[in-house]
Amino acid sequence: MAYEVNKNTIIGDILDNDSSCAPFFLEMGMHCLGCPSARGETIAEACEVHGTDADELVAKLNKYFAEK
Repeated sequence: MAYEVNKNTIIGDILDNDSSCAPFFLEMGMHCLGCPSARGETIAEACEVHGTDADELVAKLNKYFAEK
């Protein structure tokens, strides 16, 4: 079964599971992935701060993990 995320998944947990998905966060403008506050945010919180669609990011990440 593939790793699956939702809007409440903590970004640090996602990166700990598979750091190769970092570009998905970088392309939404989240360039501070190493900072403790960024790693502790949920997808929904990060998308709100960066003005992006959380549902879209969740879909991209889940598609990526399903295809691995």
